[in-house]
Parts: sequence; C-alpha cells; structure tokens
Amino acid sequence: MPVGRGGHNAHYVYIFRNARMTQISVERKHSLGRDAARAKAEALVDKLSREYDLKATWNGDRVDVARSGANGSVHIGDDSIRVELKLGMMLSMMSGTIKGEIERALDKALA
Repeated sequence: MPVGRGGHNAHYVYIFRNARMTQISVERKHSLGRDAARAKAEALVDKLSREYDLKATWNGDRVDVARSGANGSVHIGDDSIRVELKLGMMLSMMSGTIKGEIERALDKALA
C-alpha cells in the first residue's frame, strides 16, 4: 500500500511482509537530472556502505547493495530515485526504523 502525497516532491513508501522477509520500497522525485542525482546517490551509497558494512556494486544507473540479512538496489532515474530493500527475518523486526533511515537519508541527499 503506497503512503505519501503526490506532486513534485512526491513520497512513495511500500512495505511488504511475508513469513520469511520484508521488502521496503522508497521512491523520491527530484528535479536534479540523472547525472546530478547519480552523484548524490554515489555519495550516499558510499556513506551507507561504510556505516552499515554494505557491499555496493554499480551497474549503470543502478547499484546493488548487500550485507548479511539484507539485499536490494538503488535505481537512479531522470526524475526519481527508488530504493528497494529485502530484509531477512532478523532485520525485518526493524523494518520501520530502517525505512525511516532510508527516507531521511534520501531526503537529505536530495535537498
């Protein structure tokens, strides 16, 4: 179920849960253009990789991220950035906190 508001700075958040994992999807609209958005995403991914021991692998305008108990990707578009993350059973208990951190980090990076 999407949560958010429409418009230029639309916020879209999805959380899906099943018995094995939780999936988080957060999308933020931007007006930076793809190159500027990618530069901001690169800085954000570098910071989060250091803080949370993530392994990041870039493939064009997508970066795949992984660590024990979580994996996902960040997609950079012309007018949006979308983060999709799957959490294992242990981290799924913290999905609300993790989703909030993703939202805050994206909002700060795109400000």
